[in-house]
Amino acid sequence: MQLSDNEVYAVAKHVRMSAHKVRRVLDRIRGCSYRDALMMLEFMPYRACEPVTKLLRSAVANAEHNNGMDRASLTISQAYADMGTSLRRYRPRAQGRAYQIRKPTCHITIVVKPLEEAQ
Repeated sequence: MQLSDNEVYAVAKHVRMSAHKVRRVLDRIRGCSYRDALMMLEFMPYRACEPVTKLLRSAVANAEHNNGMDRASLTISQAYADMGTSLRRYRPRAQGRAYQIRKPTCHITIVVKPLEEAQ
């Protein structure tokens, strides 16, 4: 991942959710300002909104604390979810057999930058 000097990011690893389900939330907030993204995440009916909101707040806190940026001027420049490792569990079946259940995880990354630079 190549970042410019004024971009700040946050990563959440091993979130117990499918990357496919997280991507539909990230696609809605990509390119939005911080304030608009928070409002959208609050009213979306998906379970993925909670970890994404937490991660967005973390990325903005990193920008404020480490780089002295103003949270009102931040916008989401990149947001993506990659597949993580899958937890493997087994479900007992008839006649002593066992079927594997895969419980997917994902790694979510959010990158923010000042609004003037995002244009």
